[in-house]
Amino acid sequence: MAPKGYTSWTFGELPELMEIHKAGQVLIGFPALIDKRTHVEVEVFDEPEGAAVKHRAGLSRLVALALKEPLKYLEKNIPDLVKMATAYMPLGSADELRNQIIELALDRAFLADPLPCDDASFNARLIAGRSRLNLIAQEVARLAGVILADYAAAQRKLKDSRAAKELSDDIAAQLQRLMPKRFLQQAPYAQLQHYPRYLKAVTARLDKQRADPARDALRLAELRPIEQRYLRRLAEQKGVADARLDEYRWLLEELRVSFFAQELRTPQPVSVKRLDKAWQQLSS
Repeated sequence: MAPKGYTSWTFGELPELMEIHKAGQVLIGFPALIDKRTHVEVEVFDEPEGAAVKHRAGLSRLVALALKEPLKYLEKNIPDLVKMATAYMPLGSADELRNQIIELALDRAFLADPLPCDDASFNARLIAGRSRLNLIAQEVARLAGVILADYAAAQRKLKDSRAAKELSDDIAAQLQRLMPKRFLQQAPYAQLQHYPRYLKAVTARLDKQRADPARDALRLAELRPIEQRYLRRLAEQKGVADARLDEYRWLLEELRVSFFAQELRTPQPVSVKRLDKAWQQLSS
């Protein structure tokens, strides 16, 4: 029997654990709403982490289905989309950028924790978020615009600087990590607000290394082993989320600011010693 599809919250309460009858079997696990674009379906998962990621996307779809008209308006009124899309071109299309901005705005307007678990709490969330949606979307678009302008500037500087291979490879890899196609979805919102500083630090580093390439090379040699252990552990995780590893990843970004563009400041003191300590905690 095909799973039942829903376009509104008509499936009762979603408990933390539930049983579902499928192909003559009773499955017990963590329930999640699954985004099927035109509707959502309820599935159960063995792992709470996997369920949580899917569920968030499903909830977002259910919100979007309830707000068709406001979303149509929003799609046509994202400020500076054409300008942003030009900077986004190396990563993807204007439509993909628009969809990301709207997804993030929906998440911020409607999906604060704890997430709604029944019809009443979902409808209350819809009412509360609806009045804020346009304002939040403008805020997200503004931040995306600043990030993309700084990204374009860093890319241009890298291309024009004709830096040594080791340095340009390092920066190209850093930019790839910071700016995947779905960067607005993949980085936590609190972290996205630091992106302009991270990207400005790249440009500042390329300016400085011309005057003192030896200093840059020395710093890079110091940074490399600290970063390599993170990349190795990340590969070992095979996509499984680890909050402490994520925290370390952002500390690495702050260490780069501290090494190569100290004038841009870091929110808290950061050093090799601090990263070693964080690594020990992570590995214990």
